[in-house]
Amino acid sequence: MIYYDQGSVATEMSNEELRIGLYEALDKLGPKRKVLIVPPDFTRFHSQAGILAEMVWEYYGDAVTDILPALGTHVAMSETELTTMFGKIPHSLFRVHNWRTDIVTLGEVPAEFVQQVSENQVDFSWPAQVNKLLVEGNFDLILSIGQVVPHEVIGMANYNKNIFVGTGGKEGINKSHFLGAAYGMERIMGRADNPVRKVLNYASEQFATHLPIVYAHTVVGRNENGKMAVKGLFIGNDSECFNRAAELSLKVNFELLDEPLEKVVVYLDPSEFKSTWLGNKSIYRTRMALANNGELIVLAPGLKEFGEDKEIDRLIRKYGYLTTPEILALVKNNLELRENLSAAAHLIHGSHENRFKVTYCPGKLTREEIESVNFSYGDLDEMMKKYNPEKLKDGFNMVDGEKIFFISNPALGLWAWKNRF
Repeated sequence: MIYYDQGSVATEMSNEELRIGLYEALDKLGPKRKVLIVPPDFTRFHSQAGILAEMVWEYYGDAVTDILPALGTHVAMSETELTTMFGKIPHSLFRVHNWRTDIVTLGEVPAEFVQQVSENQVDFSWPAQVNKLLVEGNFDLILSIGQVVPHEVIGMANYNKNIFVGTGGKEGINKSHFLGAAYGMERIMGRADNPVRKVLNYASEQFATHLPIVYAHTVVGRNENGKMAVKGLFIGNDSECFNRAAELSLKVNFELLDEPLEKVVVYLDPSEFKSTWLGNKSIYRTRMALANNGELIVLAPGLKEFGEDKEIDRLIRKYGYLTTPEILALVKNNLELRENLSAAAHLIHGSHENRFKVTYCPGKLTREEIESVNFSYGDLDEMMKKYNPEKLKDGFNMVDGEKIFFISNPALGLWAWKNRF
């Protein structure tokens, strides 16, 4: 059921308009005794989910007993990040999701189904895992908040991904990521209907109908002046809410190009991107736009590690971003990768497949570290002077007589050459 539906390419919703739309939906839900909010973490700061969560807390008051950021494999949010993103909400309400220990399994999607939707790329079953708080907390409303935007693992982010991955467990996260990678991220990105989503939808319909989950989805993009703007708000308890948001997101966040790009420069905000686990969105979101033998330059002043999780960081350092066939062979022959399929999937996602060049310019990693994982190294100071993010505009720019394509935040969109999509 849809409780609120507003948005278009031309729409720019103010905070007050967001509040009106959100409260209209919450009024339709009726009084609630105990509420859990499941927002994204700081890596999705621009989703406006923090503002919406604060509004929900103001609406329900003491009925909001718990807030569980959908960390997935990410590190817990700091006190500063909580205040920056969620405003006046007391920090005592926030819980930290541990993807290795804090989970229960609602059911198992059969291997036959997963094999069928993946076109025989994988043959494992998939556990529908969620944080135990969702099941044991005795809530009469679980409000999942987040942004619908193109995504490398599941085509379009959010909806039940926020639940089954954001609050999911090790096996579920590993297998969902690997399913998407094995099927092919370039066959998935920007598509709301794909094998990973089919598996999660099966889990929702078969195992999670007893959970009182309602979804609040934003669509966020840049306006004509290059400023961030909320283009839509969609609130409901089923897939129709997500599909409407995904349809708008494709119009707002997806740019089809008439020609492949020879050189792309991406800037990673240091407050948001500290690892290649997150920073490789610069690769995911531009790979379908890059020309053969083109170059992606990643300006990453905050980059200090490869994986936020220590074990995943170790695996990235050990194996590096090789080609898909090489990673699949390593998975077959190495137990530690088979037991960490999300890491294997990440290595596939971050590969340039020997088709284009990736030059990382890190603030806190060495040349040796960058080159050891199969990327090229660029000096950050030198590259920041040449490609100054404060002087470049999103899109095409001329720099010293060279035509480059600049992206100020890769998490906000997807770019593709129309002949490749």
